[in-house]
Amino acid sequence: MSLTASVRVPPGPPARSAPRLLWKLVRDRLGLMSSAAGAYGDAVRIAMGPKVLYFFNHPDHAKYVLADNPGNYHKGLGLAQARRALGDGLLTSEGELWRKQRSVIQPVFQHRRIARQAGVIAEEAAELMVRLRARQDGEPVDVVREMTGLTLGVLGRTLLDADLGAFGSLGQAFEAMQDQAMFEMVSQSAVPMWVPLPHQLRFRRARAELQRIVDELVRDRTRDPTGDDALSRLITSTSEEADPAVGRRRMRDELVTLLLAGHETTASTLGWTFHLLDRHPQVWQRVRAEARDVLGDRRPEYEDLRELRYTTMVVEEVMRLYPPVWMLSRIAQQADEVGGYRIPAGADVLICPYTLHRHPGFWDDPERFDPERFDPARAQTGHRPRYAYIPFGAGPRFCVGNHLGMMEAVFVVAMVARELRLRVAPGHRVVPEPMLSLRIRGGLPMTVHAA
Repeated sequence: MSLTASVRVPPGPPARSAPRLLWKLVRDRLGLMSSAAGAYGDAVRIAMGPKVLYFFNHPDHAKYVLADNPGNYHKGLGLAQARRALGDGLLTSEGELWRKQRSVIQPVFQHRRIARQAGVIAEEAAELMVRLRARQDGEPVDVVREMTGLTLGVLGRTLLDADLGAFGSLGQAFEAMQDQAMFEMVSQSAVPMWVPLPHQLRFRRARAELQRIVDELVRDRTRDPTGDDALSRLITSTSEEADPAVGRRRMRDELVTLLLAGHETTASTLGWTFHLLDRHPQVWQRVRAEARDVLGDRRPEYEDLRELRYTTMVVEEVMRLYPPVWMLSRIAQQADEVGGYRIPAGADVLICPYTLHRHPGFWDDPERFDPERFDPARAQTGHRPRYAYIPFGAGPRFCVGNHLGMMEAVFVVAMVARELRLRVAPGHRVVPEPMLSLRIRGGLPMTVHAA
């Protein structure tokens, strides 16, 4: 899109609203984006003092920024600052480093290799079922914690050929990393890392613990780094660095990013799925019936994935309402034009899947949970713009693990729903928490009952 004299500045709230907007950025990020789209439309300029955000909420805008001209839009608000916490892993790196990292990891996610991991997912889900059965008709179980354990187990075995269950501190370490990353976003990295704030002290301890875990994984694998898993490939790649310290830091950054992104998004999706199945018993009944019809009493195999069609539709609809990556932030490297609106060089540009997936121009009754939207036979599915639904991002930085994550979510939902009914504990309020992924704040206590 070339710059022309006809381009405009997007509308937005007046400058006097800056204090209120800053408060919402800290306390209610989803509300900030939803209210901006509702009040001003598909292009919004949000001025917060010296910081100006350009928020675009149309499929054509998402396509242009993420896929048509991605070279002009590097990782932005949140992830740019999170680099101080997460380092230069695949999630935050740019340019040649990112391309090198992607080329190292990409083969691990090849279709044939992922298909071979179906048995691992089924085994981990079977172990989950044992734990859930033990809590049947008893005290509530935190489903988010259980799903986090499951997804870490799957990630360790499928991508690293390692047992991550031996590292009980991983969950707390990742919590501290996310807290620090979000603090970096809100504070714009203005607070030095050495300032002894409680969360920064937790982060420093977490970073040291993650380095210890990475070193242990690498030490165990270095004896035979010839496998086709991600850990072996990373060891080979980082060993080529001329400076061993650089190689060690790259290994930590890339492995921590893989661990965090590889389990957090799927665990979040599973938590939201069981919450919504509880609220919509008729949907749960259909998932249960499909699982029993397709699987009987056996574990799922890769070939079953295409037969678990309704369950897949349920997961897709969950990710529409609660996309695991709720915000895609970018920084414009050069002045540009998006949808007829002028974008200055250095501007923060936001694409928000959470609001895009609820856009009334592309989704009928967008707040309603309706898996039938994703029925391939429905006309709306075929005519909806491709970029109206981007739960895995879009363009060159499309999530490399999307196929593994979908298979994992579908198999786990089918196996649980076939046998058990999970219900949110009485009195518990389920609230979204937009961190690096869209989590459920404070976990999800659910009681376990026979189906």
